[in-house]
Amino acid sequence: MAVKTASRLLLLALCILLSCAPSLAQEPARIGELSYLDRQFMAQQQALLEDLTTRHFGRRFNRQRDNDLELLQLLLDRRLVRPEQTRELQAMGVILGDLLAAELDLHWVVYEDNLGRSRALRDDISGTYLFPMTMISRRREVDDLTPVSEIYGRASGIIKDGRSNLPFQ
Repeated sequence: MAVKTASRLLLLALCILLSCAPSLAQEPARIGELSYLDRQFMAQQQALLEDLTTRHFGRRFNRQRDNDLELLQLLLDRRLVRPEQTRELQAMGVILGDLLAAELDLHWVVYEDNLGRSRALRDDISGTYLFPMTMISRRREVDDLTPVSEIYGRASGIIKDGRSNLPFQ
């Protein structure tokens, strides 16, 4: 009798789980345009880094890859931005993202999924998304010293590889 009851309970539990399975599936991400507040926030982050580079190096970001990657690396190497400074590290990601966007014709969007809301770069050709705002910060916060130019190169490679795998290119 106990075995039959246990079997029925197990069967009932299995049926309940299977009926809930569609709701457990990950919902597709919602993609939207940057809001006015998003653009303002990103501009403030850029201004924060502009102030640091102007004060310490007498140079500015100019959307030229070599110049901007060098300045980002100098901020890290000279410990003007440290691993615990998440805001500044993510600001560096905005600069990095703008470089990627300019070189690869990517577009900033808002990417919302069940994990939260993020600012991302979208490649309209391959449908690939990059999250440059955290590319530097997540590494530095765990003492990963990957050079900024290498992070840039890997991100660029992801987009280029995604495009080369498409048919009829």
